[in-house]
Amino acid sequence: MVTVLGAHKLLETLDSQEISPASRHLAIDLANASSEVTNALPVAIAHTQQTPAPLATASLDAGHQALSAAGEVPLSALTPSEVIDVDFDMPVMLTDANYPPGEAEPGPIVALAPSAVKTAEAVIATATDEQAGGTSYDDLSVDPVELGESPTLQTELAAKEVYVPEWQTYTVQAGDTFAVMAERSLGLGYRETTRIIKSLPDKRVLTHWRIGDSLDYKLDEDGNLLALRIMKDARRGFMVKRDPQQDSFSVAKIEKATQATQRLFAGTVSGSFSLSAEATGLGVADVTQLTQVLGKKIDFRRDTRKGDKFQVLVESDMIDGTSTDSRILAARYEGTRKSLTVVRNAADGRYYTPDGKGLDPAFNRYPLAHKARISSPFNLSRRHPVTGRISPHKGTDFAVRVGTPVLSTADGVVELVGNHPLAGRYLVLRMDNGYKTRYLHLSRPLVKKGERVKMGEKIALSGNTGRSTGPHLHYEVMVNNRQVDAMRVQLPNNKSLSGKALAAFKRESQNMLAKLEAADNTGAIAKASTPTGSDES
Repeated sequence: MVTVLGAHKLLETLDSQEISPASRHLAIDLANASSEVTNALPVAIAHTQQTPAPLATASLDAGHQALSAAGEVPLSALTPSEVIDVDFDMPVMLTDANYPPGEAEPGPIVALAPSAVKTAEAVIATATDEQAGGTSYDDLSVDPVELGESPTLQTELAAKEVYVPEWQTYTVQAGDTFAVMAERSLGLGYRETTRIIKSLPDKRVLTHWRIGDSLDYKLDEDGNLLALRIMKDARRGFMVKRDPQQDSFSVAKIEKATQATQRLFAGTVSGSFSLSAEATGLGVADVTQLTQVLGKKIDFRRDTRKGDKFQVLVESDMIDGTSTDSRILAARYEGTRKSLTVVRNAADGRYYTPDGKGLDPAFNRYPLAHKARISSPFNLSRRHPVTGRISPHKGTDFAVRVGTPVLSTADGVVELVGNHPLAGRYLVLRMDNGYKTRYLHLSRPLVKKGERVKMGEKIALSGNTGRSTGPHLHYEVMVNNRQVDAMRVQLPNNKSLSGKALAAFKRESQNMLAKLEAADNTGAIAKASTPTGSDES
């Protein structure tokens, strides 16, 4: 049960069994009625309760005519003039049985028209929200059908919209394969999946997935694959497009445009060199490359001191705002014990000192001070002298007496020192040129793991340990972690620039050396950028 106060315009229908079926609609403006009309209203209503139907109808008509001359006023200007109890849950037509016992019969029952009920509900909701401090957002507008708008208009508009395919991204999860992903997300069958893989120049981009890799795809309105974009790296990739008429796939290469940006970093050694370099803002990959380049001439365990200064010029390719493929263009180390300046030569990608001398040292083919007899050469089909089986011999054996000095064949770092049941006591050296050398069946190593050695330095004494038929030195050279014939492989030599190559290198290095000179060792400073690259296809 709710109470309605001061209704602006109440449209009601008088309908009861005692009143003539010719019902009348009465519009009453309570606030704007004249005194004459206001006085006449009770009389008109009283007549409807006490007089016969024709007379009641005439009285209501007279009241309606008197009120029709009055204009409408705003709802806010109305004053409470009537209290009407309305129960929206009860039927529209009430009977005398609905009233509690003992109460006087009210006479003919007043029934509200549906539009009046809707207006009353809106008034009540608004009043309730205002009292609670809230806001009503109910839509009180007229039904679109009443305005002549088709109820299917929105459906018709949606049907006329043009479908525009958009790129979507799929990220590889654990256990994913392209075949499974293509079936679930792209709606492809095994036959179509196989055709896409075969059409790619590099099939590994789809057959060798890693967690976190991603690819982009477009689907048409029916969910059929339109295009597939797979990137090998940040710069290069492939675009696969579907030809619905030919029912085939075409592949085009993607080459994203890049912009080369140079950044200059400078710092002072405090603690380890690697941590000091990272403190300037250099990335982990840049620090690794820097230590490899400078490490060819500087032993960071022995030669660095607190307070040593360094400057590094780095160039990176910017793709879509992301730095990729960084490379060191020039670096300078100013130390108490040792100093070094290196510049990258764009012609061959190698690093040289400003006067054109190469950093890669020469490589000696023999690990002994004097040539010795080769008792067993490098032979992949050799028959083992102990077991009698065919067993590849991936090294070179020198017949020497126990205690013969063994020399390092190039500058490098001791990577391993150990003892093995078959190899006996052994050493592994990592050379500055990227090669590795191994020395087996030693009687006594003379260096420790992590120690830096120079070409020609005595590192061990030969012996007869492990599985061996007699005193000898087993020597191996490894390129890309694979044994090669040390007596035949082409070994690197100390390369230096000369002639026109040297002149071009010096012209190119002037600008980079000037930037190193301007470096501030309080931290990273930067920036010079030069656009380069090609458009994306």
